[in-house]
Amino acid sequence: MDILILAAGLGTRMRSNTAKVLHKLDGRPLIDHVCRAAVQLEPQKICVIVGHQADAVKDAISAGGFEHVDTAVQTRQLGTGDAVNAARDNFAGRDSKLLVLSGDVPMIKASTLNDLIAAHDTAGAVCTILTVKLADPTGYGRVVRNNDKFDRIVEQKDANADELKVDEINSGIYCFDTQKLYDALSQVGNNNAQGEYYLTDVPSIMHAAGEKVGLFLHNDQHEIEGVNDRRQLAAMEAELRRRSIERLMLESGVTFIDPTSAYISSTATIGRDTVIYQNVTVEGDTAIGENCVIRPGARITDSQIADDVEIRDNTFITDSTVGKSCAVGPMAHLRGHAVMADGSKVGNFVELKKTTLGRGSKASHLTYLGDATIGEKTNIGAGTITCNYDGKNKHQTQIGDGVKIGSDTMLVAPVKIGDGASTGAGSVVTKDVDAGSLVVGVPAKRK
Repeated sequence: MDILILAAGLGTRMRSNTAKVLHKLDGRPLIDHVCRAAVQLEPQKICVIVGHQADAVKDAISAGGFEHVDTAVQTRQLGTGDAVNAARDNFAGRDSKLLVLSGDVPMIKASTLNDLIAAHDTAGAVCTILTVKLADPTGYGRVVRNNDKFDRIVEQKDANADELKVDEINSGIYCFDTQKLYDALSQVGNNNAQGEYYLTDVPSIMHAAGEKVGLFLHNDQHEIEGVNDRRQLAAMEAELRRRSIERLMLESGVTFIDPTSAYISSTATIGRDTVIYQNVTVEGDTAIGENCVIRPGARITDSQIADDVEIRDNTFITDSTVGKSCAVGPMAHLRGHAVMADGSKVGNFVELKKTTLGRGSKASHLTYLGDATIGEKTNIGAGTITCNYDGKNKHQTQIGDGVKIGSDTMLVAPVKIGDGASTGAGSVVTKDVDAGSLVVGVPAKRK
């Protein structure tokens, strides 16, 4: 099996300078969602048709980790048939099934695609079309049946009054015999209202030639819905968020104080008996453990939160790790792969950047710790700053176990503070401090 994803269009109804498949849903480009579904099917080859902003679309595919996905360029946007034809050389001579997907249908599930492929194989068809019935099919190509079997697909712009009444629509997702697809595509013309080459003409050509064209009617219209404008994108975001929260409540045992105000990524995991307060945002591949409390206004992105953690109000955590039984915030900031070991604490207006805070250590107030390694059971006083930048380069600060850093201490990196050492309030530390010693003053000297 091979997969072809159509992603060349600009999407004029988005009213945007950005190609449609680069607009984000659930924090990821639309094309990322479709590629993820495609990869789950384990095809031999995946090819994405690019056109508008081709380089940016390629970059988005690579950023999603899909390095083995090929691309082909549709130089002029002359319809879906022309787009598929742009990949002709990619699939030349391949004796395969070709699954054709749309890059702007992000909620399609791999399980649904597997069912489509199974129906295609069972029927012995050369083409199977995924369809769905809509209460309002306006804007979609209609699937016209004859004696409950495929007869033709008619685009909205070309449909007559009777055809416009048909409620079964073409999802734009197909399973083809690869070589017969390209044979039929050679016969497609552009004698239509748009002057474009429609992929939807291919099933009719196959049907007229006596080939079997199957229909696979799906029952979830949201799953095959495309994104045509920002209104649809917002509605899809709301539906995806609702499904994610409902799944977490029913399957994972998570409590949401106000499910309508929380924003939870579909790829996030949250453990049993964790409580999520209102206006919490959990983004990306974040994992939150059991028995945690996430207070109002917290935002957590691509981070790992262990069990029994409390994230207090208006805290921002990104690309970081928080160990068991930690407390973070309120109004704290963890970034740059910061690590909090078990039982450590970060308080209000504290920022950790590329820093490890050891087991049982505390930085409770008004502190910046950047490019630092801090040992166990160390206390960082209010107003402490690691001065990690000298105007050209970043430098490391190393603080040992059992250290007491006095309030308003400046640690001018690179500098090392030995185990059990202390600094006096207001000290500016420019040299290494021996274990067990006390330094005070500007610059700090040993007492």
